[in-house]
Amino acid sequence: MLSWIDGRPATQLPLGDRGLAYGDGLFETIAVRGGRATLLPRHLARLREGLRRLSIDLDLALLEAELQAFFIELGEGVAKLLVTRGDGLRGYAPPQAASPRRILLGNPLPSYAAENAEQGVRLFPCATRLAEQPLLAGLKHLNRLEQVLARGEWQDAAFAEGLMRDVSGRAVEGVFSNLFLVKNGVLLTAELSRCGVAGVMRAEVLAQAERVGLVCEVRDLTIDELYTADEIFLCNSLYGIWPVRELQGHHWPVGALTRKLQALIRSLLDS
Repeated sequence: MLSWIDGRPATQLPLGDRGLAYGDGLFETIAVRGGRATLLPRHLARLREGLRRLSIDLDLALLEAELQAFFIELGEGVAKLLVTRGDGLRGYAPPQAASPRRILLGNPLPSYAAENAEQGVRLFPCATRLAEQPLLAGLKHLNRLEQVLARGEWQDAAFAEGLMRDVSGRAVEGVFSNLFLVKNGVLLTAELSRCGVAGVMRAEVLAQAERVGLVCEVRDLTIDELYTADEIFLCNSLYGIWPVRELQGHHWPVGALTRKLQALIRSLLDS
């Protein structure tokens, strides 16, 4: 594994880092092919919004230069960027003179089964619910305990992903992906002002859909709407789009609109 801390090769993190102690920071998981990052402007835009909301003052020009050098050295793989508030003394209060820490980890690209994209996946109905916290909603912050608990609910490889709902029962997202429905030709995805992660691939899917003239709605999704949808798919920055074929005895075909968006996203990832 390739690893840098603050722009230099390193494998050890100080025990006082607030990312470790409190989850005080953000992360981005970036696909790298041929030394170039996919959807980098979207990753950086989400990171900037997270830094603003968490009041972490980071030198973004320095970070971007480090990222480009890291991508070239990695060549092909997944670059995980973690930004923490840095070191601090005991206690929740953010240090006034914090020095944010930049951590970069490089790993091989994951190998997903081809049938996930071709035939669709089965979703596991997770019991773990997403808490509502508007201050953090949409961000890729370092506290992922809800996802850890949800992913621990199943070990059966027949399920490629799990469906996550919020505390009110609304359908929100997958454990590591965003959720889309198609109903009567309209593309629907969950509104994320209370909880959930605003994925970069979700943003790209919406942009591509609007570019080709599809009607899109971002709003709350009930579980009944999910069950009666014409098509369902998931998206993620590493694998693109996976159709959903089954959840709790409900079945869906791999629809024409899903296939159209898959082709658009695949051309983006391959370019």
